[in-house]
Amino acid sequence: MDVSAIMIKSAVVIAYAFIGTFIGLLFLGVGRKIVARVHNRVGPPFYQGFIDVAKLLSKKTNISHGWIFDLALLFSISGILLAFAFLPVGGIKLLSTDGDAFLVLYLLAIPALGFALGAGASGNPNAGIGVMRALVMMLSYELPFVITMIALMIYYDTTSIARIVELQSVNGISSWAIFIPPFMLAAAVADMALQGMLMEQPFDIPVAPHEIASGPMVEFGGKYLGTLMLYKAISIVVETTLFVDFFLGGGVIMHGGIVANIANFIVWFVLIFIVFTLSLLINTAFPRFRIEQAFTFYWKYEAILATVALIWVYWMVI
Repeated sequence: MDVSAIMIKSAVVIAYAFIGTFIGLLFLGVGRKIVARVHNRVGPPFYQGFIDVAKLLSKKTNISHGWIFDLALLFSISGILLAFAFLPVGGIKLLSTDGDAFLVLYLLAIPALGFALGAGASGNPNAGIGVMRALVMMLSYELPFVITMIALMIYYDTTSIARIVELQSVNGISSWAIFIPPFMLAAAVADMALQGMLMEQPFDIPVAPHEIASGPMVEFGGKYLGTLMLYKAISIVVETTLFVDFFLGGGVIMHGGIVANIANFIVWFVLIFIVFTLSLLINTAFPRFRIEQAFTFYWKYEAILATVALIWVYWMVI
């Protein structure tokens, strides 16, 4: 690969990260507005996320607990950005390759490890409790989510997310996985797993402001908190895109040409917004689970439903 090709690829990667961050910050603000309206409040403006991040990143004083504490955030945000680079967005593929479905799962585990490092370095007991809860939650929701992924990979005979998206776009919307009977059940399971990934109620146990003072984030302020907000913004886009790619055809409705790419991007944006809004509505309707309740919910009920969907798919393809 020559120098010009490398520069173009690097520019696309940077643009990819910028677009993901911008949309995520927009969703943070709009999400707060939606929750406020459900609660019969006015709420902040939709651009509040941008204001908060700009204010926090402009802070000059920060309390650091050493280089491990400083690098933890870089570790987390790098992992989520790299995961985003492997996800097709409206049919546009950046780093997609065979086996990237498993790779993305590994990359999504990196932020939790980054938080664990930062919390351990801070020495705050609330941060330590929050990280332990976050790791338990990750073990909880990953089991049913991985089972639904395996069902998809068996049905489409591939481990590539881009290939799954491509196969779902053959006949337009009618070929989306969510309209195939076993994947209707699998999509419901994956959506509840997504609720845990986003740490929205009833699964916001790791941050629980009234119990452990926001858990892993308790020692982060100023630029550190601003960076955490950036991570949260990107993670919203990554995790909703993962659901859309697996069950909603990646938002692909047209093929070929700039017009098709723009149309697919718009559809992708609308779909991830709908998925995110559904998560917010669940958030406003349910109180927080205890950690043992969340673990039981995922490993008992969700895992059983995911296994039923897997067996159903296996019976279809044999």
